[in-house]
Amino acid sequence: MLKIENLTKQFGNATAVDDVSLSFNQGEMIGIIGRSGAGKSTLLRLINRLVSPTQGQILFDGKDICQLKGRALLHWRTQCAMIFQQFNLVDRLNVITNVLVGRLGYHNTLPTLIKHFPAEEKARAILALARLEMDQLALQRADTLSGGQQQRVAIAKALVQEPKILLADEP
Repeated sequence: MLKIENLTKQFGNATAVDDVSLSFNQGEMIGIIGRSGAGKSTLLRLINRLVSPTQGQILFDGKDICQLKGRALLHWRTQCAMIFQQFNLVDRLNVITNVLVGRLGYHNTLPTLIKHFPAEEKARAILALARLEMDQLALQRADTLSGGQQQRVAIAKALVQEPKILLADEP
């Protein structure tokens, strides 16, 4: 399903990821463990294509995602959800809107700019929050939540994407 071949990422003279080759099958849960600064977060950002590799390939179902641009890259990011180390929530938005941000890749920009999401999307977000016992806080601002609650909102945001791959950076 996901195959990484000879992946390298350099930032100037510093090498963050050095000639990594891995493969993952559908349904597997994998943990990447290493010391601070070893390149774990960079590897996840490479898979999600938030950064581009210096060399190597990332293949998903045989397709090289390193070559994706524009809409194809956006589509990949909807299929490869990421739970960020710092959660990436918008503090001034309520919980449900933060979760709905996970669906942005499926919608036109204009309605979502004014926080207009279809009822079906809102129901999907509430179900994801309920799964994590957070539905009762759906209208609460993100900046009023505890760290653990923010983490669960970030997980719900990733789940509503209905991804094929879910990456978690120090979940």
